[in-house]
Amino acid sequence: MIAIDRDLLYGLDAVKFSTEILGVIPDPWQEQVMETESKRILLNVSRQAGKSSVSSIIALHTALYKPKSLILLISPSLRQSSELFKKVQMYYRLVPDQPKLPEDNKLSMTMANGSRIISLPSSEANIRGFSAVTLVIEDEASRVDDSLYRAVRPMLAISKGRIMLMSTPYGKRGHFFEEWTGP
Repeated sequence: MIAIDRDLLYGLDAVKFSTEILGVIPDPWQEQVMETESKRILLNVSRQAGKSSVSSIIALHTALYKPKSLILLISPSLRQSSELFKKVQMYYRLVPDQPKLPEDNKLSMTMANGSRIISLPSSEANIRGFSAVTLVIEDEASRVDDSLYRAVRPMLAISKGRIMLMSTPYGKRGHFFEEWTGP
């Protein structure tokens, strides 16, 4: 019989991490999002369907299993991005033998493995300065200013990072609409 390193197994399988470690059984569409290796993820999903849950689990999974990751949570307001961050913190507390956090406050956490998760408001001025970003999660993307989206994209080029835009529709305008209807 071959012994399998459980950390390796959970690091390779976000769905297994969600179900066995966090006790969160994802819906089929959430499983698909957790399993994709795509660098660009676009979620056009109704309110209260689980966008925040799946993105929080992906953010936490990335931070835990990809050391020195930088994950940015952005939204139209600091209140909204901090709510998303609170969900990440809630899931983190479910992790058994959770690594000690050298930094943990209302807007960010740093893990012992060097990974950081930071929640930010939708302000181009507050976003500039971050580099080698592993994952950007843009909540309520249809309401985030287009200049912020354009400022974030170059941060992902060098690191070959991922971006997840998630929202409900907000008319035929802006980068979320353009990405949804574009090639």
